[in-house]
Amino acid sequence: MAKLWQKGYELDTLIEAFTVGRDWELDGRLVAADCTASAAHATMLEAVGLLKRKELELLLEGLKAIVLADEKGEFPIRREDEDCHTAIENFLVASCGDAGKKIHTGRSRNDQVLTALRVYGREAAGKVLEAGLDLQQWLLKCAEENRDVPMPGRTHMQVAMPSSVGLWAAAWAEEIGDDLALLEFTIAMYDQSPLGSAASYGVPLPLDREMSARLLGFSKLQNNVLYANNSRGKFEAMILDALDQLMQTFSKMSQDLILFSLPEFGYFSLPKELCSGSSIMPQKKNPDGLELMRAKAASMSAWASQVKGIIRSLPSGYNRDFQETKEPFILGLELALQAALVMERTISRLEVNRQRLFDAFTPEIFATDAALELVAGGMSFRDAYRKVGTELDQVSGRDPVESIRNRTAAGTAGNLRLDLSQEGIDGARERLASRRGRWAEARKALLGIDFSVV
Repeated sequence: MAKLWQKGYELDTLIEAFTVGRDWELDGRLVAADCTASAAHATMLEAVGLLKRKELELLLEGLKAIVLADEKGEFPIRREDEDCHTAIENFLVASCGDAGKKIHTGRSRNDQVLTALRVYGREAAGKVLEAGLDLQQWLLKCAEENRDVPMPGRTHMQVAMPSSVGLWAAAWAEEIGDDLALLEFTIAMYDQSPLGSAASYGVPLPLDREMSARLLGFSKLQNNVLYANNSRGKFEAMILDALDQLMQTFSKMSQDLILFSLPEFGYFSLPKELCSGSSIMPQKKNPDGLELMRAKAASMSAWASQVKGIIRSLPSGYNRDFQETKEPFILGLELALQAALVMERTISRLEVNRQRLFDAFTPEIFATDAALELVAGGMSFRDAYRKVGTELDQVSGRDPVESIRNRTAAGTAGNLRLDLSQEGIDGARERLASRRGRWAEARKALLGIDFSVV
């Protein structure tokens, strides 16, 4: 099978191996997305008179056959293909004849891979967003069920002030909500069509780029053809940066779960099915998933930095360097989805040990409350602070639940305002469902079948 750029000579085998890299393996994930974009491009070419109706029909049947074969794992991409674009076009030439040779009219592999990544990436990021919202919902459930369960608040890792499991869980829910808002913004940014920009400068053909964008269900056309190619890597870095924020949250949350499930604390218990064992110590139940979450968060940061490092000093227009942004982008999306699912499973099965939490409320945790009681009686805060601080042995215990409920300012343990996070979840789900519906309708309209690109 010929390479798309073949011009009568063979590429040096060392250079071929170096330049192709793992692209042919990674592109196995992009087959359905590339077929979707190719179907839109072919439909547009027929509409502007550059394809005959019969040719379009042949091409759409060929692309449909590829998608169905890919769903069964029966559309291999070989190293000699270089990428999925070549494998797809060669299949179309073999099955559709001369019509297959016309599918690339007005296109470059530059805007072809850009479009395939956009179609794939918006869906993959949408899956992460959905999983994140599910995790956020579980955290709100945990907060609601444990709103009056006391939990020592800590600063510098030392016992500080009365808090609650409800406040702890709601804090993570709200933080994840902000992380997901950033991800949702980047999905909206990513949801614009670069198709028809060709090799950065368009082509002297009457392409209808607006039509292609509509056919693919994009929210808008990325107008300037040079900017379309300049944005490669930059848009992917935006999504990876958003995923990096989410993974940073997961990392800190994992550390809390590891710490507070230690026997010395015992605030929480991790289900044994989420913990692995030791090859030598029979008693061990190790929180390996949470430990790896900390490490994998660093991998996400590295991938985001890698993409930005690759594109930072490139000149405008297409450069082969962009190829190296594909792997960290795809790996980042896959890791973020898996991480969100792991955190959701952990929180949904987390056991809260109420008695251990109540027992942790020793008298010194109420020192600040004692000082503020003196303030309420007319003493200045600084005098009250010094008095309590020099007479800590006289601080008496209090009812932890009452102490929690006395904190009534918005966002405190006694007034969690979980409704605000719930409103955010509901709104994000509604917007995501709308986007997904638009994308799915576009795919089905193009090839006449329901299929996924992720």
